[in-house]
Amino acid sequence: MINVEKPGMKLGITGGIGSGKTSVCKVFNVLGIPVFSADPEAREIMDNDRIIKREINEIVGKNIYPGGQLNRMELASLIFNNRDLLEKVNSLVHPVVFEHFNCWAEKQTTPYVIMEAAILFESGASKLVDRIATIVAPVEERISRVTRRNKLNRDQVMERIKNQMTDEERIKMSDYVINNSENNMIIPVILRINEDLLTHLNS
Repeated sequence: MINVEKPGMKLGITGGIGSGKTSVCKVFNVLGIPVFSADPEAREIMDNDRIIKREINEIVGKNIYPGGQLNRMELASLIFNNRDLLEKVNSLVHPVVFEHFNCWAEKQTTPYVIMEAAILFESGASKLVDRIATIVAPVEERISRVTRRNKLNRDQVMERIKNQMTDEERIKMSDYVINNSENNMIIPVILRINEDLLTHLNS
């Protein structure tokens, strides 16, 4: 039987809305490092897990799956300004995401793997990884990116930024910082992080 090496480390990648987590992860992908994206995984679970769907309906006190499809806009409006509801939904979905991540990581054969999550610290996912890279970018650039890709206006983006952990708070708990401003080259920084992790694994 072939002995397949399991990943030696797990790197967490996080950053606020519009910071450019997807762009950074694409570079790691090019280096051959697999990325587990927690947010799409959570969406998949909320869309398809029958137990989760039933419990979300119980938490919000109504059927939020008209025609079997999750009404994301309505759920967002219900939990966005209600911390209690938000925490209940998160404590339901996050453990399932973590379980999926651990199963996925076990199957990988690269030196390290990545978990990308917007709320890496807030969700407790930071405990599942060995090192953390936070991505930062100027607020105006972040607003511009999000308004271009989502159907959100400036005020809505600012509201989301205010509701997230600050860059300063994330940086204090991180091992690496990637400045993803249009004026900064991210590839050399990512190459240094990759080199640092491989050096640590080989030491």
